[in-house]
Amino acid sequence: QVQLVESGGGLVQPGGSLRLSCAASGSIFSIYVMGWYRQAPGKQRELVATITSVGTTTYRESVKGRFTISRDNAKNTVYLQMNSLKPEDTAVYYCNADGSDSDQRLFGSWGQGTQVTVSS
Repeated sequence: QVQLVESGGGLVQPGGSLRLSCAASGSIFSIYVMGWYRQAPGKQRELVATITSVGTTTYRESVKGRFTISRDNAKNTVYLQMNSLKPEDTAVYYCNADGSDSDQRLFGSWGQGTQVTVSS
């Protein structure tokens, strides 16, 4: 079983910055892709950014140039640096990891979510 624990959310003014972290733990053999998703009230969960084990990244169009995803493979941790935050970035942010465990079984795990609120 693989667990993901997020941290770093909070309240920030428009134009401000936050850094989210997500650490994976458990019987991990390899994590292929880690990513961040978000869900605003009344809306569907949407992809924000992903990063592979070799550092290939993808971003949703609305966060390009403002958000940066990175990971520390040795720590099984993924980060999301969010700059120039806008009120429309307000959402619960979820971490996701896809990989294989020590028994070579595939897994897909989600964190519990962390609230990001952008407001003056």
